[in-house]
Amino acid sequence: MIELVTGGSGSGKSEYAERRAARLCGGGTLIYLAAMKPYGEEGKKRVARHRKLREGKGFVTVERYTDYADLEIPPNATALLECLSNLVANEMFDAGGCYIKRVTDGVSHLADTCENLVIVTNEVFSDGICYEGDTETYKRALAEVNKRIAAMADVVCEVACAVPNIIKSPEGAG
Repeated sequence: MIELVTGGSGSGKSEYAERRAARLCGGGTLIYLAAMKPYGEEGKKRVARHRKLREGKGFVTVERYTDYADLEIPPNATALLECLSNLVANEMFDAGGCYIKRVTDGVSHLADTCENLVIVTNEVFSDGICYEGDTETYKRALAEVNKRIAAMADVVCEVACAVPNIIKSPEGAG
């Protein structure tokens, strides 16, 4: 089962995704796939905050910034990928060409490998600003990856103000 959780910055999507992963786990292994490279003091603070939020929840943390297509996950595991936005940036700026395919292939591999996969991503077009250069290229790449992963997902949920809104589900919502 794949669930994509999206929302804006500070929306509560990470906390929601952690609860969903824990609920789906059902006694199997609970893995947190941390894709954010902690650049600078702000990045270190954000990583520390997320670690504190996960404390005592049973997650085994795997820090992996790129190359998810060969990541070994136990078949009974529920994995939480936090977050697709960071993974796209890492693949785009660190590895270069074919980054959309690398990200979607990696997610597909994870979905085939583990029992449940919860993926956090960001909604990045709401600000209405047109950027130039690498920033606009990144936004468009993330939008494309989000569309492809949403098409693969069994459930798509948008979180706003800590309230989840299911926009795609196996029951046909959305």
